[in-house]
Amino acid sequence: MGPSNIGYSIREAFRHFRRNWSTCLGAVVTIFLSLFIIGIFVFGSALLSNMVGSVEDKVTIQAFLSDDANQQTVDSLQQAIQGWDNVQSVTYKSKEEALQEYKDTMSNKNAEDAVAALDGKNPMPASLVIKLDDPQLVEAAADRLVSDADFRMVADDADDPSASVLYGQGTVEKLFSVTYYLRVAAIVLVALLTFVAFVFINNTIRLAISARRREIAIERLVGASNSFIRGPFLAEGVMEAILGAILAIGALQLVRMVALPRFEQSLPFLTFSLPTPTVLLTYGVLVAIGLVIGLFGSAIAMRRYLKV
Repeated sequence: MGPSNIGYSIREAFRHFRRNWSTCLGAVVTIFLSLFIIGIFVFGSALLSNMVGSVEDKVTIQAFLSDDANQQTVDSLQQAIQGWDNVQSVTYKSKEEALQEYKDTMSNKNAEDAVAALDGKNPMPASLVIKLDDPQLVEAAADRLVSDADFRMVADDADDPSASVLYGQGTVEKLFSVTYYLRVAAIVLVALLTFVAFVFINNTIRLAISARRREIAIERLVGASNSFIRGPFLAEGVMEAILGAILAIGALQLVRMVALPRFEQSLPFLTFSLPTPTVLLTYGVLVAIGLVIGLFGSAIAMRRYLKV
């Protein structure tokens, strides 16, 4: 397609937009709504990933140790675990540190009374705190620890070593399961919305072709090439898609600048900040999706209906 044909295609696309503004506006609005909802779900997925990531970072294995455990055996076990795959760090927590952590965590009068009632005794066991590179493999690491012979020698409950290993059993699995299904649902919805926008712009271009069949027939009779005839319809589809993408980006930026800070003020224990690279990548993807919808929607409509 030569430069002159490109200019002609753009002029014809604008002319048809002015003449049939209601139909074209419907396509723009549909693409805008689809891309806006896609962007909302992308932002929501990014926020969810940040929140889940912060929770996952707190997923650790606590291996409780017997008060009678030989310290040399504990040190040897700690070094061995540190060498396991997927283990980021292994920290020894003494009985005193465990009791102080309880006081800090449960810093209220009842906790103070409970500690005072111990009469100087410390019932908290020492432990090894294991942090993993991939928290989703926590169950496998816990199983390996339970079956380790050295750990069985120093476990707080020698008869049932699994009772001495805690990592939020049940809750962790539910967390990972929920986040997995949420991510799958987001992908499915994004695909569905993209398909809806694609179908709508396909129908819009099809109506434009049907309304201009006589004009197209005349162009074919005077020897116009297929690319010359297709050009205005491709330009129209791209123009509608870009307009829809710009509106979607503007609406998303408004949500980011106005709505998210208010959510963060209302829910200070959650983070609603989005990294700038994630935002820019999202906007770029929305424009790319819009262009793909416009081009392919127009191309498929022409292939089916541009037969003169």
